[in-house]
Amino acid sequence: MVVMLFTACHGVGIEGSWVEPVSGMDDMYQGIKLEAGGKASSVNMATLQYESWTNEGGQLILTGKSIGNRQILSFSDTLIIEKLTQDSLVLRKGNHVIRYSKTGE
Repeated sequence: MVVMLFTACHGVGIEGSWVEPVSGMDDMYQGIKLEAGGKASSVNMATLQYESWTNEGGQLILTGKSIGNRQILSFSDTLIIEKLTQDSLVLRKGNHVIRYSKTGE
């Protein structure tokens, strides 16, 4: 049996800039900016360019382009929203968990 915990404050919106520390790089952050109307963009990630987002039934679906090795590949990524508060967003894809903090942007 799989038990999923979804925690959210009533009325908390997912829009905003969400960042996490870059592993091994002090004072560096990366993440996503989710704007009203479904527009998304990357924060400090030149090779991963988010373009749009939707929130469907507790799942965050991000679309964009991955740039590298002289190629540009379109992608769509579905992540489970495990926690959403005014200052914290926790996403999961399989066994990978990403813990974001909201910035003042």
